[in-house]
Amino acid sequence: MIATALLQEGHGAPAHGAEGEGLDLGGTLMHHIVDAHEIEGPLGAVWHLPEWEPLHLGPLAVNLSPTKHVVFLLLAAVICGLLFTLVGRTARRRKVHEAPSGFANAIEALVLYFRDEVVRKNIGEGADRYTSYILTLFFFILTMNLLGLVPWGASATGNISVTAVLAIVTFLVVEVSGFRALGPAGYARTIFFVPAGIPGWMKPVMLLVMIPVEVVSKLTKPFALAVRLFANMTAGHTLIFSLLGLIFIFAQLTFARWAVAGASVTATTLMMVLELFVAFLQAYIFAMLSAVFIGLIRHAH
Repeated sequence: MIATALLQEGHGAPAHGAEGEGLDLGGTLMHHIVDAHEIEGPLGAVWHLPEWEPLHLGPLAVNLSPTKHVVFLLLAAVICGLLFTLVGRTARRRKVHEAPSGFANAIEALVLYFRDEVVRKNIGEGADRYTSYILTLFFFILTMNLLGLVPWGASATGNISVTAVLAIVTFLVVEVSGFRALGPAGYARTIFFVPAGIPGWMKPVMLLVMIPVEVVSKLTKPFALAVRLFANMTAGHTLIFSLLGLIFIFAQLTFARWAVAGASVTATTLMMVLELFVAFLQAYIFAMLSAVFIGLIRHAH
């Protein structure tokens, strides 16, 4: 699919040799990675998404037109909803002492693992109320990551806007959880922090130093979540396109074209396997760090 796109959409600065002429690898790569108002399909089909008039809110113009990443984000949400609806119905039909089997068993094992090893161990007392949120993060991000690995798919997590919103939601959950667990006075100490045993005349100095540090530490957590997920998913897709592009760049080398093609396809296959692992890993890291941040602020002492 990627090779076909490179052939169909190559344009711009010509590569060396007649067979690579007209291929703009960088332009084609960016076209397939960045967001767009169209979705590519099989046999060169292109579906153009509707573009609506911007919604004007005072001086702001908000464009609510659907894009490729929005479509695949919604598709991931639908897949997750259908998946857990079916798994839930299977669990309800199962007898009390009957062990789960098949796909439902795998999902239940993942749920129990996250509840016991990720949520409870990182959040502590009262952790179970956050299990559903952490599981939602993991499966939703994982589904978006995997949709970028299927033919003609796109990974919405390769869009910094998507990962930023996920990180902001986690930031709000973390801060609200801390406020509820610590109370107004305890939460204030997570910002206006003075170490114990400091002399009275040093407290204003420590406040001047620690307040910016504490505020920045709160903001760097969601920033790190958003950038880590976005960068890893974008880098993987960029590398896969670049490796396949070598076939077309070196197409004019008659004596070496098959060697380059074989090496490129082999490297791309290995990268796809690695990307499958990264899709699971990045979803797990995002969910785990969210649980860690909730646990840290709930036990700020």
